[in-house]
Amino acid sequence: MIVNSQAGGAEAEPLAGFAVGVTAARRNEELAALLERRGARVVHAPAIRLVPLSDDAELLTATKACAAEPLDFMFVTTGIGFRAWLETAAGWDLRDALIANLAEARIFTRGPKARTAIRSAGLREEWSPEAESSPEALTRLLAEDLTGRRVAVQLYGEPLPEFTDALREAGAEVIEIPVYRWSRADDSTPLRRLVGQAVAGTVDAITFTSAPAVSATLAVAAEDGLEEALIGALCTHVVAACVGPSTAEALEERGVPTVQPDRARIGALVRAIVSDLPRRRARRISVRGHALELRGHAVVLDGELRLIAPAPMAILRALARRPGHVVSRAELCGVLPSRAFGNGSPWAREGRPMADEHAVEMAVARLRRGLGRTGIVETVVKRGYRLACEPPRVEGAR
Repeated sequence: MIVNSQAGGAEAEPLAGFAVGVTAARRNEELAALLERRGARVVHAPAIRLVPLSDDAELLTATKACAAEPLDFMFVTTGIGFRAWLETAAGWDLRDALIANLAEARIFTRGPKARTAIRSAGLREEWSPEAESSPEALTRLLAEDLTGRRVAVQLYGEPLPEFTDALREAGAEVIEIPVYRWSRADDSTPLRRLVGQAVAGTVDAITFTSAPAVSATLAVAAEDGLEEALIGALCTHVVAACVGPSTAEALEERGVPTVQPDRARIGALVRAIVSDLPRRRARRISVRGHALELRGHAVVLDGELRLIAPAPMAILRALARRPGHVVSRAELCGVLPSRAFGNGSPWAREGRPMADEHAVEMAVARLRRGLGRTGIVETVVKRGYRLACEPPRVEGAR
């Protein structure tokens, strides 16, 4: 269905016309609300879930070790994890002893949320990295003489072998605090659908707020034989928006360019998307005196936002790649989404049937109705279609 908005909406909502996937498990509603407030269509696809370890024997052993003897250093990575640890310790009657030992330790925090949790417990941190990154904290810790020192490291969903192994190699006794762990989402269907939409080009950005969410997304793609296709999409037409360097690491190792905020905050992440996504995924063309801007799944025509269905939008993008030039019906057949993308199996791209010329004609007709202006898409008899504008001049041509 094609829906027209009120004029002026595109200017007030910078993400209007764009679809953004949200893989977050925590604070996903907050992130989605911020994106929707700026006009985005949000695709909910939780990649992971948080599993508390209140009954975990490993956590109990680590907590007893921290409560039994003084600590020299404590590295706190997340506020929610630290609070959960204290609550769990209270259930084991270990909280008072734990707090007493933490009060004597030199506490490093990864960021302001961890710092707030520390202060709420009546403790005081000594240092926090400016970049809010674990590698910076590791460098700071390794600058100390760690021989024989007891260092507690709060984990945040998965082991940190590069961090803890480096501390042990420096002579420290390391106590790992597994407050919670990340697990794959119970229902992977929404995430599989998001992967397929990314490969098909029907979403414009995917947000990641944790490294485990990246791992889970890549794993789901691999299970469906789409990992390389997803990486290709993230390298070209889908923006990978990551909350910070540790989240982005696995993608950047695969050559994926990422968008990151200056500070690891959800609000800052949304602002980074607002700044970057229109620049990457919007294209402006002057067609027969009309200002036409292509966005993710919409166009802004003379300042008016118009949502366009996937097939007509695929036609328009193909024409806009060569404005003013004729694009044949046969070529346009190849850009139409296959039926697989409309039947609940968006990731089933291999072996998709080629659309016929009648499907192209129908999509062009729907595109013209959606644009609501005559003469923008021209038919060139026996050849194909073109946008009604002068082709770009080739430098040196006569």
